[in-house]
Amino acid sequence: MPDILNDEQVTKILHGITVPPQPQVIVDIQMEQAMPDPDMAYIAKLICQDVGLAGTILKVVNSHLYGLKNKITSIEQAVNILGMDSVINISNGLSIKGEMDNETIIALGGFWDSAMDIASVCATIARQIGYQAPDLAYSLGLFHNCGVPLLIKEHPNYPDVMKESYKCQDDRIIDTENRFLRTNHAVIGYYTAKSWKLPQDFCDVIAEHHNVKDIYNTELNKGYDPGKKTLLAILKMSEHICGLHNVLGKQSVDHEWEVIKESLLEFVGLSVMDFDDIAAEMESAGIGSGTSYYDQSA
Repeated sequence: MPDILNDEQVTKILHGITVPPQPQVIVDIQMEQAMPDPDMAYIAKLICQDVGLAGTILKVVNSHLYGLKNKITSIEQAVNILGMDSVINISNGLSIKGEMDNETIIALGGFWDSAMDIASVCATIARQIGYQAPDLAYSLGLFHNCGVPLLIKEHPNYPDVMKESYKCQDDRIIDTENRFLRTNHAVIGYYTAKSWKLPQDFCDVIAEHHNVKDIYNTELNKGYDPGKKTLLAILKMSEHICGLHNVLGKQSVDHEWEVIKESLLEFVGLSVMDFDDIAAEMESAGIGSGTSYYDQSA
């Protein structure tokens, strides 16, 4: 196991990583690094706020360089394994590689904010329903839309495609993306998560997070893995609470949620009142839009 990653190792690690880091997070990490006694826990907290940087950290710790028997999905655990110097070297390398113009930074603003909020809500819901791995739920919330910034970088019209995708009541969001772009953010997110060496089930959930209508149709998916189904339920509840349909899709109605909400809540054992209580708790913490089970306003 290497003590500190050198420049050559960092360059190899960053090959193929294209999810841009959030500029302010990089600045905050560099400022903490410059302190006389840098706080590793604070740096880990900063990394937890950024999709690209957190994914790269997990890719490193799950690589052959560290030879771990089990895949790591906890960002805090990964940071502790890597150590301060390696984390800083990766952060600096990704900062140089991920330089963006102001237009791209502005376009990604909603993505970064929503990713962190959804991750926080995922961890909260996981604890509320007794899911045994809230760190895994947090990571899913952070990473599940990691294909979005890649498509924004590749297709300048992607924000408009997202609006059209979230507007459709009958088609899946990814169907509209496939029609306009010949690909979609779930597929790209899957392969990005694979490149970060994340567990296969975790990658599968990213790939399937807009197939929820069929997954929660008991007749169609009797054999679907219940662990993945629970993770998907946590994610979709969190997306709705955080108003992702409005943040990314600029739509007032979450059509996907309207289709799955009854069977999803039944699966995880939450009542309508339970769900609304969680949403209210998140709103009081400054997360989400006060949405509820019944929100259907046009």
